[in-house]
Amino acid sequence: MSSYHGTSSKGRLRRIFDSTAVRLTVLFIVFMWTLPTAGMLVSSFRAPIDIRTSGWWTVFLPPYSLSQWTLENYQNVITADGMGAAFINSFIVTIPATVIPITIAAFAAYAFAWMKFRGRDLLFALVVAMLVVPLQMALIPVLRLYTGLDLNGTFLGVWLAHTGFGLPLAIFLFYGYISLLPRELFESAWIDGASHYTAFTRLVLPLSVPAIASFAIFQFLWVWNDLLVALVFLGTNPEVTIVTSRLAAMVGTKGQDWHLLTAGAFVSMVVPLIIFLALQRYFVRGLLAGSVKG
Repeated sequence: MSSYHGTSSKGRLRRIFDSTAVRLTVLFIVFMWTLPTAGMLVSSFRAPIDIRTSGWWTVFLPPYSLSQWTLENYQNVITADGMGAAFINSFIVTIPATVIPITIAAFAAYAFAWMKFRGRDLLFALVVAMLVVPLQMALIPVLRLYTGLDLNGTFLGVWLAHTGFGLPLAIFLFYGYISLLPRELFESAWIDGASHYTAFTRLVLPLSVPAIASFAIFQFLWVWNDLLVALVFLGTNPEVTIVTSRLAAMVGTKGQDWHLLTAGAFVSMVVPLIIFLALQRYFVRGLLAGSVKG
């Protein structure tokens, strides 16, 4: 009996130790992950001369002084020439580049999941294969195509580019969710005379909100923070420049105005943060869509 209690006590101690070790490991990872962001946040409130001559952690060392903190970096970023237009252009680029692939992918995922047609499995395999193709490989061919179609430097061109790059992941994610919807729902709808379009709009779309919201977060963050695709297909024309391009121009080719980059990073972070907080309740459900059956 005493041996049993001794074994039970050792088991409890082992579980407590394992749980504590896991928590400490997670806390360490979180600390190391957020440390650079914290340093950038502190630097965004420091004067340029202080950034160049001392580390950001020195603000927490005595002697403490409010004179070390300034809002000048944020004022320079917000009031910079062309920044207001750049924010508007970022919305013009990001919203359609998020809505268009979601719309197309939802229709495609429904077709792959619930419609029978020749070559369905082959086409879906090609879609999955596109997930591993780096978008950098397509930039030059697409740019040459745009040159012939006179789409360079236009919002339509960048919308189509982001749509093409985002569609494979969107179709794959939506398919995993839509294909697991109960077959009885569709059979009942079809018996009542509903078409595929009616079943899609009345059944699939309302039930697929978690998956749609999850991908919307991914796509919005990617397009909003994108610099490469914007530079390739929009260029540096002030009339169509977006926030990331404007910040890159402000910082300079050699990064000499690094203090503006720290402030600009947090200014540009506000909109994606609002989107994430608004849709976060759907994020985990949509991210795990299709991973478990039953």
